[in-house]
Amino acid sequence: MCRFLAYSGVPVFLEDLVAAPCHSLIHQSLHAAETKTGTNGDGFGVGWYGDRPEPGQYREVRPAWSDENLLSIARQVRSPLFFAHVRAATGTATTRANCHPFAHGRHLFMHNGQIGGYGLLRRRLESLIPDSYYSARVGTTDSEALFLLVLARIESGMAPGAALAAALGDALSLMRQVGTSEPLRCAAALSDGETIHAVRWSSDATPPSLYVCQRGDSVVVASEPVDAARDCWQALPCSTLVTVRAGTVTLSPFAVGLAEAA
Repeated sequence: MCRFLAYSGVPVFLEDLVAAPCHSLIHQSLHAAETKTGTNGDGFGVGWYGDRPEPGQYREVRPAWSDENLLSIARQVRSPLFFAHVRAATGTATTRANCHPFAHGRHLFMHNGQIGGYGLLRRRLESLIPDSYYSARVGTTDSEALFLLVLARIESGMAPGAALAAALGDALSLMRQVGTSEPLRCAAALSDGETIHAVRWSSDATPPSLYVCQRGDSVVVASEPVDAARDCWQALPCSTLVTVRAGTVTLSPFAVGLAEAA
């Protein structure tokens, strides 16, 4: 499975988390500790907020450990809120369009997990994306489809956490329709440049790992701790929504129900 991190706090250089720590995200691209496979070499991406409402973005299909441009960008870009992701593909092509994080307008999104039986229900899932957002679909992943479904729900007036739950509910309903026995697993993060919403949830007993680390001037949400300060890193229980805004961390129950119609 993929590995990711989301940062919010005083502006720091991306390299402070992506490259410098002992278990940085680049290190995790080769030596992930809390996944079935330790290598996440099917591309990577970073997305960051600066002086404009829309985030900057750099994605590439090369492994994170071998891309010198990533190191250069991470050394130069400083941001108060950024996402970073290393990918382990689960059945879709290794292309730039399929690398996380995904960006649309002011939003960033990244995902670690799977929609069980995605190949069987992909067409049905995509049909739920409104035309106004479907034109933004440039890749083939289940993650990007979930992102666009979430944005459509937010536009309709849903709060981000409820929109995430509704999009997963859509997927779960379709999984039941096609009769797949594979699980729906999700660790995901969404941001509008001011707030981070992250969830850890699974339809079975093995959700993807997710941690939160709150220090005096910053908060990091990550698939795995990136440094040796283990006292800071709190493992989030399954079925949890974590909201990070202006240095405040809020944990809430997160439930996914079947959609009424899918």
